[in-house]
Amino acid sequence: MNENHRAWLWNKLGETCTANLKKHGFDAHLVENAEAARSLVLGLVSGYESFGFGGSDTTARLRLAEALSGAGKTVYDHNLPDLENDRRLKARQMQLRCDCFLCSANAVAATGEIVNVDGVGNRTSAMAFGPKKVIVVAGMNKVTADLDSALDRIRRVAAPMRARSLGVDTPCASTGLCNDCSSPMRICNITTILHRRPLMTDVSVVLVNEELGY
Repeated sequence: MNENHRAWLWNKLGETCTANLKKHGFDAHLVENAEAARSLVLGLVSGYESFGFGGSDTTARLRLAEALSGAGKTVYDHNLPDLENDRRLKARQMQLRCDCFLCSANAVAATGEIVNVDGVGNRTSAMAFGPKKVIVVAGMNKVTADLDSALDRIRRVAAPMRARSLGVDTPCASTGLCNDCSSPMRICNITTILHRRPLMTDVSVVLVNEELGY
């Protein structure tokens, strides 16, 4: 596919998606690339002191945790290497009480819904209630036409790829196909759909006209 044509198509889809997200009460933005996303996000969070990070390849690639930690902010990130289990659990718990929570989404419907599937639930919980501010960053590869296709994307694309990246022992991590498993390491235990902005949570969505994350 011609990259210019894809960028044009994703931009048009992104414009539709951001318009519908705004109709649903979200603060929605569409930016050209990852660097623009990083700059925008750091501007949006400048007034906060403590930050939580859900397990996200997207926010990791934007180096947001490093930037905030370097600025003297308190960061709760359970993805840091060599964390002991009790500290990892504590980080997840503090993500529910921080000033600002940053994460990605498994899928965003162009009709204005944000869809996520979690194994533990710290991300899906923090996105709905707890932090004063939530920022969701998602590449346009995660935007689908509607809610049904968003849920389908998670089963077909996001979950198998994420399971593979985490190195968990699930069928989809081996076959690439979801079979609604009962594996002890299953990562698809909780599904949340933000149909509208939660009543007590300020949610910003930053769509990036690039491929980011799973």
